[in-house]
Amino acid sequence: MNLTDYLAAEWRPALGCTEPAAVAYAACVAAGQGQGEPRMVRLVLDARTYKNCHAVGIPNSGQKTGVLWALALGAVLTDPSPALQIFQTLTPEALARAARLLDRGAVHVEVDASRTELFIDCTVACEGGVGRALLEREHTRLTRLEIDGVAQPLLIPEANPGGTNSIREQVGNLALADLLALAGTLTEADRTRLREGVSLNLAMAEHCVGLLPPGFVPGADADPWLRIPRLVSAGVLGRMSGVPLTVMSLAGSGNKGITVAVAMALWGRQAGHPEARIEESLALACLLTTATTYRLGTLSAICGASNAAGIGIAAGLVKLGGGTAAQMDLAIHNMVGNLAGLICDGAKIGCAMKAMTGVEAAFRAADLALAGFGIPASDGIVGASGEASLVNLGRLAQRGMGGTDTEILDIMQAKLGSA
Repeated sequence: MNLTDYLAAEWRPALGCTEPAAVAYAACVAAGQGQGEPRMVRLVLDARTYKNCHAVGIPNSGQKTGVLWALALGAVLTDPSPALQIFQTLTPEALARAARLLDRGAVHVEVDASRTELFIDCTVACEGGVGRALLEREHTRLTRLEIDGVAQPLLIPEANPGGTNSIREQVGNLALADLLALAGTLTEADRTRLREGVSLNLAMAEHCVGLLPPGFVPGADADPWLRIPRLVSAGVLGRMSGVPLTVMSLAGSGNKGITVAVAMALWGRQAGHPEARIEESLALACLLTTATTYRLGTLSAICGASNAAGIGIAAGLVKLGGGTAAQMDLAIHNMVGNLAGLICDGAKIGCAMKAMTGVEAAFRAADLALAGFGIPASDGIVGASGEASLVNLGRLAQRGMGGTDTEILDIMQAKLGSA
Protein backbone atom coordinates (compact mmCIF):
# COMPACT_ATOMS: atom_id res chain seq x y z
CA MET A 1 0.00 0.00 0.00
CA ASN A 2 1.10 3.57 -0.68
CA LEU A 3 -0.46 6.89 0.23
CA THR A 4 -1.94 7.37 -3.25
CA ASP A 5 -3.84 4.09 -2.96
CA TYR A 6 -4.92 5.03 0.55
CA LEU A 7 -6.36 8.37 -0.53
CA ALA A 8 -8.15 6.79 -3.50
CA ALA A 9 -9.90 4.40 -1.12
CA GLU A 10 -10.50 6.53 1.98
CA TRP A 11 -10.54 10.20 0.84
CA ARG A 12 -13.51 10.18 -1.54
CA PRO A 13 -16.14 12.67 -2.71
CA ALA A 14 -19.67 12.17 -1.39
CA LEU A 15 -22.93 14.07 -1.65
CA GLY A 16 -25.09 13.85 1.45
CA CYS A 17 -24.82 11.25 4.18
CA THR A 18 -22.98 8.15 2.97
CA GLU A 19 -25.45 5.57 4.36
CA PRO A 20 -28.61 6.75 2.50
CA ALA A 21 -26.40 7.31 -0.56
CA ALA A 22 -25.22 3.69 -0.31
CA VAL A 23 -28.83 2.51 0.03
CA ALA A 24 -29.82 4.50 -3.05
CA TYR A 25 -26.78 3.19 -4.92
CA ALA A 26 -27.70 -0.42 -4.12
CA ALA A 27 -31.33 0.17 -5.16
CA CYS A 28 -30.22 1.76 -8.43
CA VAL A 29 -27.90 -1.15 -9.23
CA ALA A 30 -30.62 -3.68 -8.38
CA ALA A 31 -33.28 -1.88 -10.42
CA GLY A 32 -30.91 -1.74 -13.39
CA GLN A 33 -30.96 -5.54 -13.63
CA GLY A 34 -34.64 -5.53 -14.58
CA GLN A 35 -36.64 -3.74 -17.24
CA GLY A 36 -39.43 -1.20 -16.94
CA GLU A 37 -40.97 0.53 -13.94
CA PRO A 38 -40.16 -0.68 -10.40
CA ARG A 39 -43.13 -2.41 -8.77
CA MET A 40 -41.71 -3.47 -5.40
CA VAL A 41 -38.57 -2.58 -3.46
CA ARG A 42 -37.27 -4.55 -0.49
CA LEU A 43 -34.26 -3.73 1.65
CA VAL A 44 -32.58 -5.71 4.40
CA LEU A 45 -29.86 -3.80 6.24
CA ASP A 46 -27.83 -3.88 9.42
CA ALA A 47 -28.98 -1.91 12.45
CA ARG A 48 -26.21 0.67 12.31
CA THR A 49 -26.81 1.55 8.66
CA TYR A 50 -30.50 1.88 9.49
CA LYS A 51 -29.57 4.10 12.41
CA ASN A 52 -27.60 6.42 10.14
CA CYS A 53 -30.43 6.62 7.60
CA HIS A 54 -33.19 7.23 10.13
CA ALA A 55 -33.41 11.03 10.27
CA VAL A 56 -30.81 12.43 7.92
CA GLY A 57 -31.59 14.81 5.05
CA ILE A 58 -31.30 13.83 1.38
CA PRO A 59 -29.72 16.43 -0.96
CA ASN A 60 -31.76 17.79 -3.90
CA SER A 61 -34.91 16.07 -2.61
CA GLY A 62 -36.94 19.00 -1.32
CA GLN A 63 -36.00 18.24 2.32
CA LYS A 64 -36.95 14.57 2.23
CA THR A 65 -35.36 12.44 4.95
CA GLY A 66 -34.83 8.83 5.92
CA VAL A 67 -34.27 5.37 4.55
CA LEU A 68 -37.63 4.91 2.78
CA TRP A 69 -37.05 7.94 0.60
CA ALA A 70 -33.42 6.96 -0.07
CA LEU A 71 -34.55 3.50 -1.14
CA ALA A 72 -37.43 4.69 -3.33
CA LEU A 73 -35.29 7.33 -5.01
CA GLY A 74 -32.51 4.87 -5.75
CA ALA A 75 -34.99 2.45 -7.32
CA VAL A 76 -36.16 5.00 -9.90
CA LEU A 77 -32.72 6.36 -10.83
CA THR A 78 -31.06 4.86 -13.88
CA ASP A 79 -27.34 5.59 -13.52
CA PRO A 80 -25.39 4.12 -10.56
CA SER A 81 -22.02 5.49 -11.74
CA PRO A 82 -22.03 8.54 -9.40
CA ALA A 83 -21.96 6.02 -6.50
CA LEU A 84 -21.92 8.06 -3.27
CA GLN A 85 -22.79 11.19 -5.26
CA ILE A 86 -25.93 9.56 -6.63
CA PHE A 87 -28.27 12.22 -5.25
CA GLN A 88 -26.78 14.77 -7.63
CA THR A 89 -28.88 13.13 -10.38
CA LEU A 90 -32.26 13.69 -8.70
CA THR A 91 -34.95 15.34 -10.84
CA PRO A 92 -38.58 16.38 -10.19
CA GLU A 93 -39.63 13.35 -12.25
CA ALA A 94 -37.59 10.98 -10.04
CA LEU A 95 -39.10 12.52 -6.91
CA ALA A 96 -42.60 12.04 -8.32
CA ARG A 97 -41.92 8.42 -9.28
CA ALA A 98 -40.45 7.68 -5.85
CA ALA A 99 -43.45 9.30 -4.16
CA ARG A 100 -45.77 7.03 -6.12
CA LEU A 101 -43.85 3.96 -4.94
CA LEU A 102 -44.15 5.13 -1.34
CA ASP A 103 -47.83 5.99 -1.68
CA ARG A 104 -48.55 2.46 -2.95
CA GLY A 105 -46.77 0.93 0.04
CA ALA A 106 -44.33 -0.77 -2.33
CA VAL A 107 -41.17 0.07 -0.36
CA HIS A 108 -40.22 -2.26 2.50
CA VAL A 109 -37.33 -2.13 4.97
CA GLU A 110 -36.19 -4.81 7.40
CA VAL A 111 -33.38 -4.63 9.96
CA ASP A 112 -31.17 -7.69 10.44
CA ALA A 113 -29.86 -7.12 13.95
CA SER A 114 -27.49 -10.11 13.63
CA ARG A 115 -25.30 -8.21 11.16
CA THR A 116 -22.35 -6.55 12.86
CA GLU A 117 -20.81 -5.03 9.69
CA LEU A 118 -22.35 -2.78 7.04
CA PHE A 119 -24.93 -4.86 5.14
CA ILE A 120 -27.26 -3.51 2.44
CA ASP A 121 -29.27 -6.16 0.58
CA CYS A 122 -31.67 -4.62 -1.95
CA THR A 123 -34.17 -6.36 -4.23
CA VAL A 124 -36.16 -4.44 -6.84
CA ALA A 125 -38.97 -6.14 -8.76
CA CYS A 126 -39.55 -4.38 -12.07
CA GLU A 127 -42.05 -5.00 -14.85
CA GLY A 128 -39.43 -7.08 -16.64
CA GLY A 129 -37.43 -8.93 -14.03
CA VAL A 130 -36.16 -8.91 -10.45
CA GLY A 131 -32.75 -7.50 -9.61
CA ARG A 132 -30.77 -7.85 -6.42
CA ALA A 133 -27.64 -6.02 -5.24
CA LEU A 134 -25.73 -6.76 -2.06
CA LEU A 135 -23.22 -4.37 -0.47
CA GLU A 136 -21.09 -5.58 2.43
CA ARG A 137 -18.57 -4.01 4.82
CA GLU A 138 -18.04 -0.84 2.76
CA HIS A 139 -20.47 1.62 1.23
CA THR A 140 -19.96 0.70 -2.44
CA ARG A 141 -18.47 -2.78 -2.08
CA LEU A 142 -20.77 -4.90 -4.25
CA THR A 143 -20.43 -8.58 -3.35
CA ARG A 144 -23.43 -10.08 -5.16
CA LEU A 145 -25.55 -9.16 -8.16
CA GLU A 146 -28.57 -11.16 -9.37
CA ILE A 147 -31.17 -11.17 -12.13
CA ASP A 148 -34.21 -13.32 -11.36
CA GLY A 149 -32.22 -15.18 -8.71
CA VAL A 150 -29.27 -15.95 -11.00
CA ALA A 151 -25.88 -14.57 -10.01
CA GLN A 152 -24.28 -12.11 -12.43
CA PRO A 153 -20.66 -11.00 -12.93
CA LEU A 154 -19.62 -8.03 -10.82
CA LEU A 155 -18.77 -5.67 -13.65
CA ILE A 156 -19.64 -2.34 -12.01
CA PRO A 157 -16.46 -0.20 -11.74
CA GLU A 158 -17.50 1.51 -8.51
CA ALA A 159 -18.08 -1.75 -6.68
CA ASN A 160 -14.64 -2.13 -5.10
CA PRO A 161 -12.81 1.20 -5.33
CA GLY A 162 -9.15 0.66 -4.60
CA GLY A 163 -9.80 -2.35 -2.37
CA THR A 164 -11.17 -0.13 0.38
CA ASN A 165 -11.58 -2.77 3.07
CA SER A 166 -8.11 -4.21 2.54
CA ILE A 167 -6.53 -0.77 2.79
CA ARG A 168 -8.49 0.14 5.92
CA GLU A 169 -7.42 -3.10 7.54
CA GLN A 170 -3.79 -2.51 6.57
CA VAL A 171 -3.84 1.00 8.01
CA GLY A 172 -5.61 -0.21 11.14
CA ASN A 173 -2.83 -2.69 11.83
CA LEU A 174 0.07 -0.26 11.32
CA ALA A 175 2.02 1.06 14.29
CA LEU A 176 2.02 4.80 14.92
CA ALA A 177 5.64 5.02 13.73
CA ASP A 178 4.60 3.44 10.42
CA LEU A 179 1.69 5.86 10.03
CA LEU A 180 4.08 8.75 10.63
CA ALA A 181 6.45 7.42 8.00
CA LEU A 182 3.61 6.92 5.51
CA ALA A 183 2.36 10.47 6.06
CA GLY A 184 5.79 11.71 5.02
CA THR A 185 5.60 10.09 1.56
CA LEU A 186 3.14 12.53 -0.02
CA THR A 187 3.55 12.98 -3.77
CA GLU A 188 2.53 16.19 -5.48
CA ALA A 189 -0.60 14.40 -6.73
CA ASP A 190 -1.41 13.34 -3.16
CA ARG A 191 -1.03 16.92 -1.97
CA THR A 192 -3.35 18.11 -4.73
CA ARG A 193 -5.96 15.55 -3.69
CA LEU A 194 -5.70 16.60 -0.04
CA ARG A 195 -6.07 20.27 -1.02
CA GLU A 196 -9.13 19.41 -3.11
CA GLY A 197 -10.76 17.83 -0.07
CA VAL A 198 -9.92 20.77 2.15
CA SER A 199 -11.46 23.16 -0.39
CA LEU A 200 -14.67 21.13 -0.68
CA ASN A 201 -15.09 20.75 3.06
CA LEU A 202 -14.27 24.36 3.88
CA ALA A 203 -16.78 25.44 1.23
CA MET A 204 -19.50 23.36 2.91
CA ALA A 205 -18.65 24.77 6.35
CA GLU A 206 -18.57 28.39 5.22
CA HIS A 207 -21.74 28.01 3.15
CA CYS A 208 -23.67 26.68 6.13
CA VAL A 209 -22.70 29.24 8.79
CA GLY A 210 -26.14 30.81 8.34
CA LEU A 211 -27.84 27.62 9.54
CA LEU A 212 -26.59 28.39 13.05
CA PRO A 213 -27.75 31.34 15.20
CA PRO A 214 -26.33 34.75 14.18
CA GLY A 215 -22.89 35.32 15.65
CA PHE A 216 -22.47 31.72 16.82
CA VAL A 217 -19.62 31.25 14.33
CA PRO A 218 -17.32 34.26 14.83
CA GLY A 219 -15.29 35.89 12.07
CA ALA A 220 -11.87 34.91 10.77
CA ASP A 221 -10.08 37.15 13.28
CA ALA A 222 -11.63 35.35 16.29
CA ASP A 223 -9.83 32.97 18.65
CA PRO A 224 -9.28 29.73 16.64
CA TRP A 225 -10.22 27.67 19.72
CA LEU A 226 -13.69 29.23 19.41
CA ARG A 227 -14.10 29.69 15.65
CA ILE A 228 -12.81 26.42 14.21
CA PRO A 229 -14.98 23.94 16.17
CA ARG A 230 -18.06 26.05 15.42
CA LEU A 231 -17.23 26.23 11.73
CA VAL A 232 -16.87 22.42 11.72
CA SER A 233 -20.29 22.28 13.35
CA ALA A 234 -21.76 24.41 10.56
CA GLY A 235 -20.38 22.08 7.89
CA VAL A 236 -21.69 18.94 9.56
CA LEU A 237 -25.07 20.57 10.18
CA GLY A 238 -25.33 21.46 6.50
CA ARG A 239 -24.44 17.96 5.38
CA MET A 240 -26.88 16.33 7.79
CA SER A 241 -29.60 18.74 6.66
CA GLY A 242 -29.16 17.69 3.03
CA VAL A 243 -27.38 20.77 1.68
CA PRO A 244 -26.48 19.71 -1.91
CA LEU A 245 -22.74 20.35 -1.82
CA THR A 246 -20.18 17.61 -2.36
CA VAL A 247 -17.71 17.01 0.45
CA MET A 248 -14.62 14.83 0.72
CA SER A 249 -15.43 11.89 2.95
CA LEU A 250 -12.88 10.14 5.14
CA ALA A 251 -13.03 6.48 6.19
CA GLY A 252 -16.56 6.24 4.79
CA SER A 253 -17.87 9.36 6.51
CA GLY A 254 -18.38 12.87 5.22
CA ASN A 255 -18.64 14.12 8.78
CA LYS A 256 -15.19 12.74 9.56
CA GLY A 257 -13.87 14.36 6.40
CA ILE A 258 -15.30 17.78 7.28
CA THR A 259 -14.14 17.55 10.88
CA VAL A 260 -10.55 16.60 10.09
CA ALA A 261 -10.03 18.78 7.01
CA VAL A 262 -11.50 22.00 8.41
CA ALA A 263 -9.84 21.66 11.81
CA MET A 264 -6.38 20.77 10.55
CA ALA A 265 -6.24 23.24 7.66
CA LEU A 266 -7.56 26.24 9.54
CA TRP A 267 -5.50 25.62 12.67
CA GLY A 268 -2.35 25.24 10.61
CA ARG A 269 -2.99 28.36 8.57
CA GLN A 270 -3.93 30.40 11.63
CA ALA A 271 -0.64 29.39 13.25
CA GLY A 272 1.28 30.34 10.10
CA HIS A 273 2.64 26.89 9.27
CA PRO A 274 3.78 26.21 5.67
CA GLU A 275 1.19 24.47 3.51
CA ALA A 276 3.49 21.49 2.96
CA ARG A 277 3.72 20.91 6.71
CA ILE A 278 -0.04 21.27 7.11
CA GLU A 279 -0.60 18.69 4.36
CA GLU A 280 1.73 16.16 6.00
CA SER A 281 0.00 16.65 9.35
CA LEU A 282 -3.39 16.35 7.65
CA ALA A 283 -2.24 13.09 6.04
CA LEU A 284 -1.34 11.72 9.49
CA ALA A 285 -4.69 12.88 10.89
CA CYS A 286 -6.48 11.08 8.05
CA LEU A 287 -4.47 7.88 8.52
CA LEU A 288 -5.10 7.80 12.27
CA THR A 289 -8.81 8.50 11.69
CA THR A 290 -8.89 5.46 9.41
CA ALA A 291 -6.95 3.35 11.92
CA THR A 292 -9.40 4.30 14.67
CA THR A 293 -12.36 3.63 12.37
CA TYR A 294 -10.98 0.17 11.72
CA ARG A 295 -10.92 -0.48 15.47
CA LEU A 296 -14.41 0.93 16.06
CA GLY A 297 -16.00 -0.59 12.95
CA THR A 298 -17.15 1.19 9.79
CA LEU A 299 -20.40 1.96 11.62
CA SER A 300 -20.19 1.96 15.37
CA ALA A 301 -21.98 2.38 18.67
CA ILE A 302 -19.46 5.17 19.34
CA CYS A 303 -19.58 8.51 17.50
CA GLY A 304 -16.89 8.51 14.83
CA ALA A 305 -16.94 12.26 14.12
CA SER A 306 -15.88 12.99 17.69
CA ASN A 307 -13.81 9.90 18.54
CA ALA A 308 -12.12 8.70 15.31
CA ALA A 309 -11.82 12.13 13.69
CA GLY A 310 -11.00 13.74 17.03
CA ILE A 311 -8.17 11.27 17.67
CA GLY A 312 -6.84 11.90 14.17
CA ILE A 313 -6.90 15.67 14.71
CA ALA A 314 -5.22 15.42 18.13
CA ALA A 315 -2.28 13.44 16.76
CA GLY A 316 -2.11 15.59 13.64
CA LEU A 317 -1.93 18.77 15.72
CA VAL A 318 0.91 17.33 17.80
CA LYS A 319 2.84 16.60 14.58
CA LEU A 320 2.00 20.09 13.29
CA GLY A 321 3.34 21.57 16.53
CA GLY A 322 6.64 19.70 16.22
CA GLY A 323 5.80 17.08 18.82
CA THR A 324 7.24 13.59 19.14
CA ALA A 325 5.65 10.19 18.62
CA ALA A 326 5.54 9.81 22.42
CA GLN A 327 3.55 13.03 22.66
CA MET A 328 1.17 11.73 19.99
CA ASP A 329 0.62 8.72 22.24
CA LEU A 330 -0.27 11.14 25.03
CA ALA A 331 -2.75 12.93 22.77
CA ILE A 332 -4.44 9.62 21.94
CA HIS A 333 -4.61 8.74 25.64
CA ASN A 334 -6.18 12.13 26.38
CA MET A 335 -8.88 11.59 23.75
CA VAL A 336 -9.65 7.99 24.70
CA GLY A 337 -9.74 8.85 28.39
CA ASN A 338 -12.09 11.77 27.71
CA LEU A 339 -14.57 11.00 24.91
CA ALA A 340 -14.91 7.20 24.94
CA GLY A 341 -18.56 6.28 25.24
CA LEU A 342 -19.99 9.27 23.36
CA ILE A 343 -22.67 7.32 21.54
CA CYS A 344 -23.71 7.31 17.90
CA ASP A 345 -27.48 7.58 17.76
CA GLY A 346 -27.61 7.89 14.00
CA ALA A 347 -26.81 10.50 11.39
CA LYS A 348 -28.83 13.66 11.99
CA ILE A 349 -28.39 17.36 12.68
CA GLY A 350 -27.28 16.63 16.26
CA CYS A 351 -24.03 15.25 14.80
CA ALA A 352 -23.00 18.89 14.41
CA MET A 353 -22.80 19.25 18.19
CA LYS A 354 -20.81 16.04 18.60
CA ALA A 355 -18.30 17.00 15.90
CA MET A 356 -17.80 20.37 17.60
CA THR A 357 -17.21 18.59 20.92
CA GLY A 358 -14.65 16.30 19.27
CA VAL A 359 -12.66 19.20 17.80
CA GLU A 360 -12.68 21.09 21.11
CA ALA A 361 -11.47 17.95 22.90
CA ALA A 362 -8.78 17.38 20.27
CA PHE A 363 -7.43 20.89 20.73
CA ARG A 364 -7.19 20.33 24.49
CA ALA A 365 -5.70 16.84 24.08
CA ALA A 366 -2.98 18.07 21.72
CA ASP A 367 -2.18 21.14 23.81
CA LEU A 368 -1.74 19.02 26.94
CA ALA A 369 0.30 16.40 25.08
CA LEU A 370 2.67 19.03 23.70
CA ALA A 371 3.16 20.17 27.30
CA GLY A 372 4.03 16.58 28.27
CA PHE A 373 0.75 15.73 29.99
CA GLY A 374 -1.29 12.62 29.27
CA ILE A 375 -3.86 10.51 31.08
CA PRO A 376 -1.86 7.61 32.60
CA ALA A 377 -2.26 3.95 31.68
CA SER A 378 -3.55 3.26 35.20
CA ASP A 379 -6.75 5.12 34.31
CA GLY A 380 -9.74 3.14 33.06
CA ILE A 381 -9.46 1.97 29.46
CA VAL A 382 -6.31 3.97 28.68
CA GLY A 383 -3.53 1.67 27.45
CA ALA A 384 0.23 1.58 27.83
CA SER A 385 0.62 3.06 24.33
CA GLY A 386 -1.55 4.97 21.90
CA GLU A 387 -2.11 1.78 19.93
CA ALA A 388 -3.18 -0.07 23.09
CA SER A 389 -5.63 2.72 23.90
CA LEU A 390 -7.16 2.35 20.42
CA VAL A 391 -7.45 -1.42 20.87
CA ASN A 392 -9.27 -0.86 24.16
CA LEU A 393 -11.55 1.75 22.60
CA GLY A 394 -12.38 -0.69 19.82
CA ARG A 395 -13.15 -3.42 22.31
CA LEU A 396 -15.52 -1.07 24.11
CA ALA A 397 -17.26 -0.11 20.86
CA GLN A 398 -17.54 -3.51 19.24
CA ARG A 399 -18.06 -5.77 22.26
CA GLY A 400 -19.05 -3.65 25.21
CA MET A 401 -21.70 -1.41 23.65
CA GLY A 402 -23.80 -3.91 21.71
CA GLY A 403 -26.65 -3.43 24.17
CA THR A 404 -26.42 0.33 23.69
CA ASP A 405 -26.99 -0.02 19.96
CA THR A 406 -29.98 -2.29 20.56
CA GLU A 407 -31.62 0.25 22.85
CA ILE A 408 -30.91 3.11 20.42
CA LEU A 409 -32.53 1.15 17.60
CA ASP A 410 -35.57 0.31 19.73
CA ILE A 411 -36.03 3.98 20.64
CA MET A 412 -35.75 5.04 16.98
CA GLN A 413 -38.22 2.44 15.77
CA ALA A 414 -40.68 3.38 18.51
CA LYS A 415 -40.43 7.03 17.41
CA LEU A 416 -40.97 6.01 13.80
CA GLY A 417 -44.01 3.94 14.72
CA SER A 418 -45.61 6.78 16.66
CA ALA A 419 -44.92 9.42 14.00
